[in-house]
Amino acid sequence: MRAVEPEDLDLMYLIENDAELWSCGHNTVPFSYYALKQYLSENTNDLYRDRQLRFVIETTEGIGVGFLDLMHFDPLHLRAEVGIVVLAEQQRRGVATEALQLLKEYAFSFLGLKQLYAYIPDDNIASQALFSRCGYKKTATLQDWLRKPAGWQSVYVFQLLA
Repeated sequence: MRAVEPEDLDLMYLIENDAELWSCGHNTVPFSYYALKQYLSENTNDLYRDRQLRFVIETTEGIGVGFLDLMHFDPLHLRAEVGIVVLAEQQRRGVATEALQLLKEYAFSFLGLKQLYAYIPDDNIASQALFSRCGYKKTATLQDWLRKPAGWQSVYVFQLLA
């Protein structure tokens, strides 16, 4: 895990413009290189100012293979949402598990957060298994939470307490 660098623009462009992932977030149109470059230049990497942090997940060879986000940071209640995406060809190699473990240590020990949580679509069995493996507990179901072209989809809330 490391901070995002300008050299990560191609990886960010690839992942942010993957329409298959849009239903899990708030994207409805592709991002331009310009918009992503602006994001990189304006982001302060200050959780209290930006209310979010983005990390690059990289292999031991130093190759960026995905992103790990802390979002919707709530400084009063000391919690943040977790988002993770790893390139398809790099999945099932333990990269995401290691990244979530590093994030847990950082969030609880250094940032002093009380809680991390994730919203996971009910059909994303791999993500549910990943978060469960990392100690998160499924605590709620949000019915018809995501609108997809084929209809509405429910999500599970997974929580990890310090």
